[in-house]
Amino acid sequence: MGIVIETFIWEPSSSVFIFIFFSSFLLLSLFPFYLSKHAPTTKSSSLSDHPFSSSSPRFQLYFLLLYSLASVLDGLWLVYGEFELVYYGISKEDTVTFMLIGFGAALFVGSLLGLVSDLIGRKKTCLVFFILHLIVGIWKMVAPSPSFWVANLCLSLATSIFSFSFETWAVVEHDKPGHRQDILNETFWLMTFFESASLIGSQVIGNWMVGGNLEKGIGSPSIAATLLAILGIACMSRHYDGTTKIMTFKDYRMSFSVYILGDRRIWLLACAQACLHFSIAVFWILWAPTLADGREAFLGLIYPCLLGARMLGSTVFPWLINASLRTEDCLTCAFVVQALLLSIIAYDYEEIGVLVTQFSLYHACIGLILPLLARLRTMYVPNELRGGMISLSLAPANAAILFILMQRGYYRTIENSTMIAFAAVGLFMAAGCMYVLKREAFKGDMKEEPISTFKD
Repeated sequence: MGIVIETFIWEPSSSVFIFIFFSSFLLLSLFPFYLSKHAPTTKSSSLSDHPFSSSSPRFQLYFLLLYSLASVLDGLWLVYGEFELVYYGISKEDTVTFMLIGFGAALFVGSLLGLVSDLIGRKKTCLVFFILHLIVGIWKMVAPSPSFWVANLCLSLATSIFSFSFETWAVVEHDKPGHRQDILNETFWLMTFFESASLIGSQVIGNWMVGGNLEKGIGSPSIAATLLAILGIACMSRHYDGTTKIMTFKDYRMSFSVYILGDRRIWLLACAQACLHFSIAVFWILWAPTLADGREAFLGLIYPCLLGARMLGSTVFPWLINASLRTEDCLTCAFVVQALLLSIIAYDYEEIGVLVTQFSLYHACIGLILPLLARLRTMYVPNELRGGMISLSLAPANAAILFILMQRGYYRTIENSTMIAFAAVGLFMAAGCMYVLKREAFKGDMKEEPISTFKD
């Protein structure tokens, strides 16, 4: 008599997605009532104080649409790339090599792109982002067996540009006359919200275009990426304004040395950004192996669950900034929660359901932290130096990722749990940086409004 072994594939319950959707909807729908009761009455005339304030909502809508389009492009390759490597039979060693090439490009080239963006213009850099994706899309359609290191190099540079260019462009535009500064914080959390939703949308597009026929569908996401990149280039070129005043390289170097390298608060903020970037990269490298450690799970359903948790976390941001809480305090608590979650994951073997819950809480914290860090950058970093500060702050994180990938992928000297533990230690460091930054803020005469050192 034969023995039949039933395999169980874990997948999140539909009630999880319903809970995330209704929680986000509830927070968004109740916030206007909360704001009407707690907002100062002196702000009621803000619309009349800005005769051209209607340009702010128009730009915000235009910007968020372009940002969502860029997020779909970035997420399409994120979802499709791993599947493509498996389809073409790329070994694990070669996959590690491609990852090293990508993070190496982000370290040695991407770290300087923020400086270039500040000098040539932020909108031009956003245009380069879409051009890089167009190159990759055409390359994958033309080449029968594409060279992955070329595509990985371009996509890594595009991801580096995505990390700073759109945010700096939005901040600079909101600093112009006729734009309302009070909706800048709203733009920050909407960026995180729309990015997460767009990443889920990119998964849907990728699955739909590949379909069940792998032979015919393997190139379809490349076609979609090419069309989306062309659409992004057309939208950017149509509304392009090349009259933005920029600094000379000499002035920029002197200003960067004084206002960025010479400010201890910027160093603390940059350290926190690097630690967060490192932990996010480690998570996305190891989340699937951690879940599927001798077990089977439906990763295609867990992925949108994590991004939904990030969307939910971003909806908490407008509530916090209108409460009597300091930004540094909120960040300290969020970093500590993240660090504790990763510490538990690193050293405790748990069921998949518990792990997914911890992963979701971790991403909910990310959804809250990203707009809070953007708000801190607006408080401390001059707009004209913002891109360079962001890109350089990510260099230590990329260097650390390169190091642990080599130790794990080639030399096998560390385990996955050790990598997650390093990420947890980094988040504890980020919490310490926020605590010290708060003390520094009390010493100085810091104003919670956008800083622009170089007025036209």
